[in-house]
Amino acid sequence: MRKAILYIRVSTDEQAEKGYSLKHQEERLRTYCDQQNIIIAGIYKDDHSAKSFERPEFQKLLSNLKKNKGFANLLLFTKWDRFSRNAPDAYAMLNQLNKLSIEAQAIEQPLDLSVPENKIMLGLYLIAPEVENDM
Repeated sequence: MRKAILYIRVSTDEQAEKGYSLKHQEERLRTYCDQQNIIIAGIYKDDHSAKSFERPEFQKLLSNLKKNKGFANLLLFTKWDRFSRNAPDAYAMLNQLNKLSIEAQAIEQPLDLSVPENKIMLGLYLIAPEVENDM
């Protein structure tokens, strides 16, 4: 049985009011879970930049995963830029999640990371938001 934690993030008031609103992201994720028969084990909402993982709700999420192994096996978010805008940190966090038997997945940019070629796409999804921030 697949159990997911939903992670929802905005960093600006403009995002909060437009297409990336917390409400919009939650609706998309809930619909996806309903369609895929995934149980929602928890929802975490942040309103901080994704330049690092020093975000209050993400830290609570990570702490709960460490304390409650088996609590969930998926971490779902809408797009990879909701997860991170820092490629090196994102790779490190993905490794940390893998050690906890958690698969991270962007429902609008899904990747099967057991397919080697998909690691190229992951790299693009992670580096593009970082470059956008830098510009």
